Amino acid sequence: MEFTAVSWNLFHGRDFPPDPALFTWRSRLLRIKERGSTHVQVNRDLTTEFAAMLADARWDVALLQECPPRFLTPLANASRAYAHRVFTSRNSGSDLRTFAARINPDLIASSEGGSNLTLVRVGGPLGGVIERRELAIHEGKPERRAMAFTRTANGVCIANLHATNDQTALAAEDVLRAADHAAAWARDAPLLFGGDLNLRPAEDPGVFDVLRENFGLKGDTGPDAIDHLLSRGLEATEPPTPWPAERRDVPEGDRALRLSDHAPVQASFTWT
Repeated sequence: MEFTAVSWNLFHGRDFPPDPALFTWRSRLLRIKERGSTHVQVNRDLTTEFAAMLADARWDVALLQECPPRFLTPLANASRAYAHRVFTSRNSGSDLRTFAARINPDLIASSEGGSNLTLVRVGGPLGGVIERRELAIHEGKPERRAMAFTRTANGVCIANLHATNDQTALAAEDVLRAADHAAAWARDAPLLFGGDLNLRPAEDPGVFDVLRENFGLKGDTGPDAIDHLLSRGLEATEPPTPWPAERRDVPEGDRALRLSDHAPVQASFTWT
């Protein structure tokens, strides 16, 4: 049996044009649309655009990071998927944060609060979701990190993680702790372990050696990638590959709007 997975950091539901000059204070403060030669930068709620892109993409399980908590229902409904969400950081006072993010998402940015969201498509090869677990990787500074562990009806287990950014040592601790728990929870079942790990194999080969040798997790996206779909007990029929940047463009008048600052990573697997 085969299934397709995608991992995507949603950049807190915001757009990210290729021209950095389009990020201006007048856009951030006054919500004025900035126009470049090929792309625009907007400061508005993009729930509909993210939901439509995910709904139209080919996948059976989606591992999402930096996902605004308010995205759970729109994304799950649009893709006809079971959902498993775990909160990460900055989620106190969520009603006020959500209100501010709907009005001015670029101004509040990551302070809206975040989550890791795993979606499993209804009627897909993975079947339903029979178990949901959460692991708090750490609660203190620089911010809360958590792993979503999802066991599907057909036996495949999914671990979805966003490791600490800009601090390699902490990211390594996050990833190895999450892998240890995910492997133990999965027991002998096939395991997909992915997300934004904030570790590059070229810079931190030792961590990926430990993941492979101690937990059987292999198949990084590439030497300079930080978004990965590692697996144990699964055979990759299509190796983890980032989408071309333009694939996450959506039309915006006579130009394009590019969703997120990360490209989704997609892979296909078989298991027996």
